[in-house]
Amino acid sequence: MRSTMLKATLTLLSGSVLAHALPLALGPVLTRLYSPQDFGQFALLWAVASNLAVVVCARYDFALPLEPRPRRAALLMALCLRIAVAVTALSMPVGLTLWWWQGLEQAWLLPLAVLAAGGVQWLGLWATRGHRFGLLATARLVQQGGAAVMQVLLGLLKLGLWGLWLGPVLAGLAATWLLARPAPQGGWRRLLRQPLRRLQAMAAQHRDFPLYNTPHAFAGALQDTLALLLIAAWAGDAAAGFWALALRYLKAPATLLGGALSQALYPQLVHARSAAEARTLVRRTMLTLALMAAPLGTALLLWGPALFAWAFGEQWSDTGVLARGLALYIGLHFIASPLSVVTLAWRAQPWALRLALVGQVVFFAGLAAGLHWGGLAGAAWGVSTAMAAYFLYYFQALASWSDIPHETPA
Repeated sequence: MRSTMLKATLTLLSGSVLAHALPLALGPVLTRLYSPQDFGQFALLWAVASNLAVVVCARYDFALPLEPRPRRAALLMALCLRIAVAVTALSMPVGLTLWWWQGLEQAWLLPLAVLAAGGVQWLGLWATRGHRFGLLATARLVQQGGAAVMQVLLGLLKLGLWGLWLGPVLAGLAATWLLARPAPQGGWRRLLRQPLRRLQAMAAQHRDFPLYNTPHAFAGALQDTLALLLIAAWAGDAAAGFWALALRYLKAPATLLGGALSQALYPQLVHARSAAEARTLVRRTMLTLALMAAPLGTALLLWGPALFAWAFGEQWSDTGVLARGLALYIGLHFIASPLSVVTLAWRAQPWALRLALVGQVVFFAGLAAGLHWGGLAGAAWGVSTAMAAYFLYYFQALASWSDIPHETPA
């Protein structure tokens, strides 16, 4: 099992490294093509799109690895498809509201952004179920790397916010198209003809995912959206741009490793032969991530301001100050990010939802207190301080979890 997980992780990680190398390498170019105000407005738009994208299938897509039989998996895909169409359509009035409220004319393309981001998530799990990790790596490269390249090209054309917005939308649609093959059993057209009663039965069987994981995922994504709104209201679009750029780069290592590791970890936990084996796998993963997070956090504390000013230009110097304040939070988030699939595999979504809601309160308490007492830099330190206790409790709970479902040895 360890060798299987290592091979899958390395395959996904190789794609992730290439996919994230381009955005990271092109970041200093982007910060010289676009202003902090452009980044702040784009971050708000993309945060709203991401908020809707994480629930585009009501999280039924995360049940795909639990269905071993092709016919039942195809039925679950049909359920996901219908919900995805509905959520994409419902995102149109949200986009029009943003256009009216914030004056962001780009928001009318919100449904395409939701489809792009949500489609990659949904069909990525379809590929995970089939162990098509090479395809996943390629799609990730198209989605992440392609977005950055297009943003640079559109920035050279002086398109401003339109350039930042269209890049990830078009790249995400291309990655979704790649992941749509091979089609589920019977083909895509047959999915649309599945009887409603069969879809309802499948929905009832996996009801824990929409009941518990959907609000959990939505609340997690909503955190970024509300944080940007709060910062923009308090200090303006440029401050929101500083915050967005800081988190984009600081969370890049967690996104890079976390996405690859979680997609490989999830099926391994689902098919663990015993509770002890599953618990050992989680503890080993946690320790490895902690050893990797320590030097990252230390580097940010020591050299964060200098590194960001050198890389992105003096107009972005405030981002480095944020990086120093967020160092502890980023280190703990690096460990926690890949572990999000653990409660899915262990069917502990109700507990995870309750804890996530507590985490939201803790996060915003730290953010608001920091903004009040220390401005934008104070917000970073406030978040780090408040979230430290939350993450430490979360790690201890997973490491000592007792009620773990497992497969019976053949």
